[in-house]
Amino acid sequence: MKRPFLFTLLILLASNCSAERINSESGNPPSHEIFDELLRSNVSGDQVDYRGFINSKEKFEKYLDLISENPPDRGKWSKKEQLTYWINAYNAFTIKLIIDNYPVESIQDLHPTIYIPLVRTVWHKKFFKIGEVEMNLDEIEHDILRKEFNEPRIHFAINCASFSCPPLRNEAFTADKIDKQLEEQAVTFVNDFGRNKISTNSADVSKIFSWFSKDFTKDGSLIQFLNKYSKVKLNEDAKIEYLDYDWSLNDKK
Repeated sequence: MKRPFLFTLLILLASNCSAERINSESGNPPSHEIFDELLRSNVSGDQVDYRGFINSKEKFEKYLDLISENPPDRGKWSKKEQLTYWINAYNAFTIKLIIDNYPVESIQDLHPTIYIPLVRTVWHKKFFKIGEVEMNLDEIEHDILRKEFNEPRIHFAINCASFSCPPLRNEAFTADKIDKQLEEQAVTFVNDFGRNKISTNSADVSKIFSWFSKDFTKDGSLIQFLNKYSKVKLNEDAKIEYLDYDWSLNDKK
């Protein structure tokens, strides 16, 4: 989600930038095997079996603890290892947010109902730690993934627990496969007619392409970016419009 400039400035002043305060000497990256097993068991298509995660909560909490206690060592870990860690962390803690409040109709139902300084939305709630630093999902997305990695495909990999989001992948991301996985996510999402309707002369696309337009147009136009992945190629002068976003929970029915 986009942030007003003043709100961003206040967050940085108040938190001294949580992402920059993470100091790790954790050694090797943690294994994502537990998360991989849970995703394979509880994700099918674009639906997530949150009850399944609840039934396996003890196992899931072990993975969350592993992530929390082993933050990336920027001096030792490769960029792929760091990217893999942060994508999995975002998705795992989003699932935690949902199952801790389940049942819920939409992640947006978890927005603050009373005034809390600097907590404007559910994505600004600090409900987990990376190392010893309290963090929120917004910081992972905007201050780390978007800031530290020149990788627009991350928007097809992180999942906001909603039906209009790119579907949650039913396997964990791993450093040895991250490029292939991100490419598959991009191709699948762009060609998903339920989320992007592309024809030669026009396209109705996800609002993700509007919210994060700067990420998708660093090396050209949005049409050029879409044509890298779309099976139907857009003309250069094609008309682009944006679809309404469905924030209903991507729950298994």
